[in-house]
Amino acid sequence: MDEDIYLNVIENLGNDLSLEKKIALNEDEILMVLVKRVSDLLENDKDLLMSYLYRLDIPQFQIMNVLRVTNIIPAEQSLARLILNRQIERVRTKKKYKQKPIEGWEF
Repeated sequence: MDEDIYLNVIENLGNDLSLEKKIALNEDEILMVLVKRVSDLLENDKDLLMSYLYRLDIPQFQIMNVLRVTNIIPAEQSLARLILNRQIERVRTKKKYKQKPIEGWEF
């Protein structure tokens, strides 16, 4: 992941999942922080986790696939990976279709 995308992903995760924003994280460390946050939400507030996943526009079929009891990878790791991948996709899309600010809306 290039550095610009990486910094935007960290920013988005901080905003979207109420995570502390740390510049020094690499992709593996981001994933570890996400796993911890998802694990906490799975244990304490599943509704909030599902709300986050919905707002991040992660397809329901993907969520259901990772939550299956037969899944070898723990749910918190799989969900964290889905979140990270979706954030990377969002940042790349925003970069690709970047628009100029609308003029005349400044206050």
